[in-house]
Amino acid sequence: MRRILTWAPLVVLLLAALAWLFRPKPVAVDLDEVVQAALQVTISDEGEARVRDVFVVSAPVAGLMRRLELKAGDRVTPNQTVIARLEPSVPMFLDERAIAEARAGVDAANAATKFAQAQLGRAEAERDFAQSELRRLQASRQSISQNDLDAAERRAKTAIAAVAEAQASLRMRQSEYVQAQARLLNPTKVSKAAKDCDCVIVYSPVSGSVLRVLQESEAVVTAGTPILEIGDPANMEVQVDLLSEEAVRVRAGQRVLIEGWGGWGSLAGVVRRVEPFAFTKVSALGIEEQRVNVLIDLTEPRERWRRLGHGYRVQPSIVVWETDRAIQVPQSALFRDGERWAVFAVENSIAQLRGVVVGQHNDTQVQVVSGLSPGERIVVHPNDRIEDGTRIVARSGE
Repeated sequence: MRRILTWAPLVVLLLAALAWLFRPKPVAVDLDEVVQAALQVTISDEGEARVRDVFVVSAPVAGLMRRLELKAGDRVTPNQTVIARLEPSVPMFLDERAIAEARAGVDAANAATKFAQAQLGRAEAERDFAQSELRRLQASRQSISQNDLDAAERRAKTAIAAVAEAQASLRMRQSEYVQAQARLLNPTKVSKAAKDCDCVIVYSPVSGSVLRVLQESEAVVTAGTPILEIGDPANMEVQVDLLSEEAVRVRAGQRVLIEGWGGWGSLAGVVRRVEPFAFTKVSALGIEEQRVNVLIDLTEPRERWRRLGHGYRVQPSIVVWETDRAIQVPQSALFRDGERWAVFAVENSIAQLRGVVVGQHNDTQVQVVSGLSPGERIVVHPNDRIEDGTRIVARSGE
């Protein structure tokens, strides 16, 4: 009994010390508080500002376009401001074979002209003889028959027609000769001859500003070649292409916050149109995506965004849902527990598994419809060391 009474306290102290040494240590966690505040759900992507109506002025005819005097940003007036001047273009240089063919064509045209001249001379001789014969027969009308007189008149008229035909043939051959000579003209001679020619002048079709000069230097252009773009910088809109699964949540009239435009604060806007068709776009990772264009009108006064230009990058955020009072928690606090969402609520430094029903969410916060109340503390970034009933402690600084 004496030994028991002597060693019993020591054994109890030893067991207590062992229990204290090997007791479970609280898990250090990050804590946050359930709050009731405004929550906003947005769809955001990179977009661009652009002039709503852009007019591309093109060359109406093919020719040599003189260097443009207009620069990007210049104001233009419809039917007054000269956009471009077009004059006939010079021919191409001829190689040796083309020159030989052209010279042969000149020789052939010259020979044909001389042949036509000979034909004309023969026709004129026939005409003179027929007219002379007709005059002799008319002078001796009493001694010849009427049939012979009529035949002489017919021969005279035929000869006159033959002369007219030969003259027309000569003019045609002379034109062919001039045409063949023109094929031998080199670009230097033509350009000197065309210096004072009448040009086709292209005027601005609308009022506004030059947005971009597409062809500034002097060049030979074809009909339909774009010259420059014109638009009104005061009539600006924002275009953003969204994934098709995001675009179905967007509708006309929704509020838009435009950020990342380079100025102070965000610009207000409103969705004007969601285009009804999608197009395929390859992402930076090489993935094919179905995208839909969404057009946004700016509702801010132009003084706030007047330095925003055509093609500038912006970051519009379309508000698809918002409320002033939403019970919400960070997304990092939620995890899947079977078929439900759950969090670890904290009571008396003990983690309690709590199932919740979630509603809307944005990139950082989630609306909690039921399962939590404002003011409760929850575990953020729970790990596999935490279970229902685990003792926890806030990290240093909490």
